[in-house]
Amino acid sequence: MTRKTGGAETVIGKLLAFVLPLGLDSFAVAAAIGASGSLTAAVRWRISLLFLVFEAGMPLIGVAVGVPLARAIGSAADYVAAAAVAGIGGWMLLHRDDDDDDASRLVGARGAALLGLGISISLDELAIGFSLGLTHLPLAPVIIAIGAQAFLAAQLGMWLGNRIAARYREAAERIAGIALISLGIYLVVQRLLG
Repeated sequence: MTRKTGGAETVIGKLLAFVLPLGLDSFAVAAAIGASGSLTAAVRWRISLLFLVFEAGMPLIGVAVGVPLARAIGSAADYVAAAAVAGIGGWMLLHRDDDDDDASRLVGARGAALLGLGISISLDELAIGFSLGLTHLPLAPVIIAIGAQAFLAAQLGMWLGNRIAARYREAAERIAGIALISLGIYLVVQRLLG
């Protein structure tokens, strides 16, 4: 059963709060891929479709895992979901990996390696899926928006990747981390006040 959200503005605001940080992270990874060298159109499309499939699919897995877990742990589930979102944001903020190495592996990956890299770029979407129940947003529009942002951010990031400095790519990832931490805090406050 879904609760009324208070109007279209609230729904759009919540949807943007979930999708924009994911878009910044997708852009940062795709920009590192674009900076790794000139990419053929076929490679750009393959990577963009990989982003779309994994980043739209992982929230569905998060929902599938989150629903039975929420039933099992009861009211604490809301706090666990909010902590998962904030935790992913903290990891993004503090974790300093070499996106350039990841980017070069992603460009040439095939088979199981491609599957593993697809999962690694979409862990934040898994946490978002786990927490979607807190927002009372309809699942289909959220998944469509996440898939659209993933595809567009991948295309834009790969196109701009060799045109922007690494510090801007890293700044996008840090901003995404801060936004996810803020979203986790918001979800806790919403739960406490609701």
